[in-house]
Amino acid sequence: MSLHRLAKKVQAIWDLKLIEDDLAFLGIEKYSNAECMKITDLVTDFLKLRERKSENACITAKGVTKRFQKYLINKNVISVQEITLNILNGYVDWLKVSTKTIKNHFIVIRIMLQYAVKSGYIEKNYAKDVTLPTIKHNDLHRNLNDDDLKAIFNNADKWDLYYHFLYYTGLRAGDVALLKFSDINRNKKAITTFIRKSDRTHEFPISDILLNLLPEILDDTPIFPNLYHEDARKVNDKITNPRKHMQKSLKDAGLKKATLHSFRTTFNNRLRDLGLQIEDRQILLAQSASETTKIYTHPNFELAKQYVNKIPEIMGL
Repeated sequence: MSLHRLAKKVQAIWDLKLIEDDLAFLGIEKYSNAECMKITDLVTDFLKLRERKSENACITAKGVTKRFQKYLINKNVISVQEITLNILNGYVDWLKVSTKTIKNHFIVIRIMLQYAVKSGYIEKNYAKDVTLPTIKHNDLHRNLNDDDLKAIFNNADKWDLYYHFLYYTGLRAGDVALLKFSDINRNKKAITTFIRKSDRTHEFPISDILLNLLPEILDDTPIFPNLYHEDARKVNDKITNPRKHMQKSLKDAGLKKATLHSFRTTFNNRLRDLGLQIEDRQILLAQSASETTKIYTHPNFELAKQYVNKIPEIMGL
């Protein structure tokens, strides 16, 4: 029998066993309907299934279930049968994260509890009935006007350079936090860095103002050592500090709440007001489709550089 035919036969056997809820071949213990299943056991079984789907699915599930278990321990919830609608609604408030992150968490939790339903551990998946918050992105990531920028930068303290990078590059907060001095080409006046969301390397023009603010370091030292982390997934936790600092400055000035992503919105609007076409702005914002194997740069880099240098300086500093 060829390897190809053997692989197809094994896959067919696996699929049949999954349909029949025969999970012993994965090392998953089958519980009777009447038996209470511990949360830890459910998570262990669920992660084995996610691992079979893909490495990324397993990594995401591990992060979500770890935080979910921490919450359940605080609530003295030990068994799967104790996960009620009230418990799950309480988790929404306990998370203290963005609406998008909450929704991503509940995608994983719904899948896990649906697995528990199909396996006979629980009768109902209450995660389907959870009321998730809805926030308008325009309100969250609003444009920053001159008063906003003045309040932020006059109280920036140690986050001054970080805020300047956000304002003059339009890069996402996490991508800026991961920048190293070696990413800066002073001769070309460019930043070359890997963008996590697009999963590819981009080249961006850097304004003269930013270059003048940077010390002349050429090695792989992180530009923002208090935000940088080798594990890029942990950067999102670190950038909560400059976000909270910025929001406090706005609140103290009696101004509306905004997020670090508001700098990106403002960058886009500034370039639009200067006359840069939407297609060109999308490239500068790393929103254009491209092959992952090449460095993606603006087809008219010099033109893009001119527009970036036209972005108005922050008034009142």
